[in-house]
Order: sequence, then C-alpha cells, then structure tokens
Amino acid sequence: MLFTFLSVLGTEFIAEMGDKTQFMLIGLTSKYKLKDIILGTAVAVLILNGLAVLAGGLVGSLIPEYVIKAIAGVVFLLFAISALKKDDEDEEAEGDGKIKFAPLAVFCTFFIAELGDKTQITAATFGASNGLGMALVVWIACSIGLFAADIVGLVIGYVLKKKAPEDMMKKLSFVIFAVFGIYTLFQAYQAFIVR
Repeated sequence: MLFTFLSVLGTEFIAEMGDKTQFMLIGLTSKYKLKDIILGTAVAVLILNGLAVLAGGLVGSLIPEYVIKAIAGVVFLLFAISALKKDDEDEEAEGDGKIKFAPLAVFCTFFIAELGDKTQITAATFGASNGLGMALVVWIACSIGLFAADIVGLVIGYVLKKKAPEDMMKKLSFVIFAVFGIYTLFQAYQAFIVR
C-alpha cells in the first residue's frame, strides 16, 4: 500500500511539473489572494482526482475533448484580458464582494483547465489498474502530488509578485493566459478535426 501511495504521488507530482495549470496559477497570483487560490485549487484537485479515480476517465468520454479544450481556451483568453485591466478605486471599495467569489473563480478555472489533462488521465489509469480496493489511497496520493506541484507554481508566482513591479506581473499574467488560451483553442480545433 505504501509503495502504491508513493509511486502514485511521485508520478502525479512529476506529471504536473511545468504543466499549463501550474503556469495558470502563477498568473492567478496577480489577481487573487493566496488563501483564495489555495482553497479553489484544493477543492478542484480533490474533485477532479476523485472523478478520475472512481470513474476511470468517464467524464472525458462523455464530453468531447474539443468541447473541453474550447471552453478552457476561452476561459484562458478571458483571464488574459482581465489581467490587463486597471483596478479602479471603486473596484477596491467593492473588493469584499469580489473576494468572497475568488475561490469559486479559481476553482472553475482550474477545473476546466485540468479536465482531461495528463494528470487526470494519470489518476484514471492508476485508479483502473489498482481497482476500487485502492481507490482511496490512489485518490489521496494523486491529490497530494498534484496539489504539491501546484504549490510550487504558487510560490514562484508570489515571489515574482513581491520582487517585480505590478505592471510587469500583469503583463506576465496576460502573456501566460494568452499563450495557453491560443494553444488550447488550437488543441480544440485539432481534436474537432480528428473526431
């Protein structure tokens, strides 16, 4: 059981390193507070890995890949555009209402971006190969591995945020989201053509 746990955790951690969601979290640091990003990400990780392990990738087989990729691409582009917006003082005054929904925004963004991704496929594969008897172990190991790798992205984002000028962070966030938005829409187009 320990060997399974450690191998699943290590594989999931390595699979997430350098992944688009890790870069997406770096971009989100310019927009949301750390606690909101951690909460939204943690809930998304637990739900996504639970779905993958228990359903063995059933969600991916019900929703065509091109639809998932198209939605994720549009979300990335919307975040790219919002990254360049200047915060007005009026928006700061309304900040309390905005912060309450920040974990939900992070959850939705992370959930859509990670749906059908290699880490979810990895979780589904481990779930299928270890059976329902090990589903809880696989789910916990996958979730910890994925979340740990994403924390690395968050730390990088917050270090950059503290060291770099705010304007530069907004531009970096825009570039990250725009690149992944365009690339994900291209993947959606390819998946649509192949179907």
